[in-house]
Amino acid sequence: MEAPQFSDLNPSPRVLLGPGPSMAPSRVLAALSAPLIGHLDPEFLAVMNQVQQLLRYVFQTQNELTIPISGTGSAGMEAALVNFIEPGDNVLIGVNGYFGERLCDMAGRIGAHVDRLERPWGEVFDPDEVNAALARKPYKLLAVVHAETSTGALQPHVAEIARAAHAHGALLVLDTVTSLGGVPVEIDAWDVDIAYSGTQKCLSCPPGLAPITVGPRARAVMHRRATQVPNWYLDLSNVEKYWGQERTYHHTAPISMNYALREALRLVAEEGLPARFARHRANAELLWAGLEELDLPPFVPLAHRNPTLTTCRLRPGLDDVAVRQGLLNDYNIEISGGFGPLKGKIWRIGLMGHSSRRENVASLLTAVRTITLSA
Repeated sequence: MEAPQFSDLNPSPRVLLGPGPSMAPSRVLAALSAPLIGHLDPEFLAVMNQVQQLLRYVFQTQNELTIPISGTGSAGMEAALVNFIEPGDNVLIGVNGYFGERLCDMAGRIGAHVDRLERPWGEVFDPDEVNAALARKPYKLLAVVHAETSTGALQPHVAEIARAAHAHGALLVLDTVTSLGGVPVEIDAWDVDIAYSGTQKCLSCPPGLAPITVGPRARAVMHRRATQVPNWYLDLSNVEKYWGQERTYHHTAPISMNYALREALRLVAEEGLPARFARHRANAELLWAGLEELDLPPFVPLAHRNPTLTTCRLRPGLDDVAVRQGLLNDYNIEISGGFGPLKGKIWRIGLMGHSSRRENVASLLTAVRTITLSA
């Protein structure tokens, strides 16, 4: 059999303004090419310590168990459930978009009795309704999406929701995949028990790792579970030993991805969280104003609109797919459409991490105006 022959890899230099991945800074991409060393090499163990310290800064937590899971954001989501849910546990999940649905799917596969607290896509939850739902039966865990990538809604009042969960004896799991590093995420101040994220959005690192942080309350639940964690790879009671004092081998860590995450987190720390949040907000407001002028108004009300991921309504007669193809083919700009009940009704525009730049907003608005006027 003849060996296949291919040309050198040469991807187009896209301006990534979709829901992820975001653009990665040159420093992060350069870190990927640093020499490989062993996953138990003392030099790599030092890198691991630095990654943990930087993640604690970004999560705003002192949690000892704060690590990057080897896998994308969905691996973080599964780790945040499978380590704490046992068959027959009652679980309450807020569903106001696609990723609430995914949480339900995962929890059901683990064997939980899943109850849904539902809102229409694009809306958020009120702490009083969460409290009332938690009073229906004893729940082991409540899961809520902080920034729903399918709708652009940012859940406010997380501290109040955490307080309600704890008053009813439940842990709070918070999905911060599209918020960590772009808007305030204050794990300790809000008293969140478990939070997870992904590297490829506001952290502007390639996809492949899922930061997770586990507080003392949740860690105690994990250690006293009566059954074995059904997922070997994501069993934090074993993974924590590799990232803790023991440094016991569990799996071969993705060395280069940890280099890249370390550099991405260094960039976050150099900019500083307040300045980073202000940048994301200012660029989002510029985008929102420009979309209004193009008769593409934001889908989510201002009070709970996410600065890192904007959804806009499509005006009648606008060819969703044709415009997005024109942006990609003629301007090298990627944005995404809606899906589920919002398919064909919205665009999803990400201004996350390194992609959140004024020039990107200006380029996108100019390109949309040109394409739609010539259509």
